[in-house]
Amino acid sequence: MLGRPKFVLASGSPRRLSLLNQAGIEPDALRPADVDETPRRGELPRACANRLARAKADAALKSVQLDDELRGAFILAADTVVAVGRRILPKANLVDEAAQCLRLLSGRNHRVYTAICLVTPREAFRQRLVETRVRFKRLSEDDIQAYIGSGEWRGKAGGYAVQGIAGSFVVKMVGSYTNVVGLPLYETATLLGGEGFPIRFGWLNATAV
Repeated sequence: MLGRPKFVLASGSPRRLSLLNQAGIEPDALRPADVDETPRRGELPRACANRLARAKADAALKSVQLDDELRGAFILAADTVVAVGRRILPKANLVDEAAQCLRLLSGRNHRVYTAICLVTPREAFRQRLVETRVRFKRLSEDDIQAYIGSGEWRGKAGGYAVQGIAGSFVVKMVGSYTNVVGLPLYETATLLGGEGFPIRFGWLNATAV
């Protein structure tokens, strides 16, 4: 990837990598951060997303500083939080967690927050927080059990993946769709471009999927 600065994605999420690729950006390396994502007692959703994105960026920076080939790279970290009011929903890994999330989201509005944190080659930190409002249809118990059977919810904030089957649950969405998937592309590209990263570098030979 000669001709542009190095770029590191501080995530192992296939969804975030796919979204970056959609925008024509191919990371030089992935540096998933081992960060405890448990919300603090009384922590609000916005604050939680911002804190975790910064923690992931900090961890990735420490890793990159030890790598001669990546030192001075742009580093992008992100964290997505799904919330009903002040209540932060878990990244569901158990069936009971997923079922509880889906029952709570059924027929209601919720908000999805993604915080992005960019570390520049000069090791300055730049953050943005993006909010999307989502309303689900009323889910029957059959809907919930069938969706749980799909396995699509595993590891997903709020117990669902909007880019899959759960997209059919969405009655209304106000704001960025890619934010709900896990990385708001407009804000990410704007942030990178504003810091001097050549976001159009990979467009020339991009092939439509």
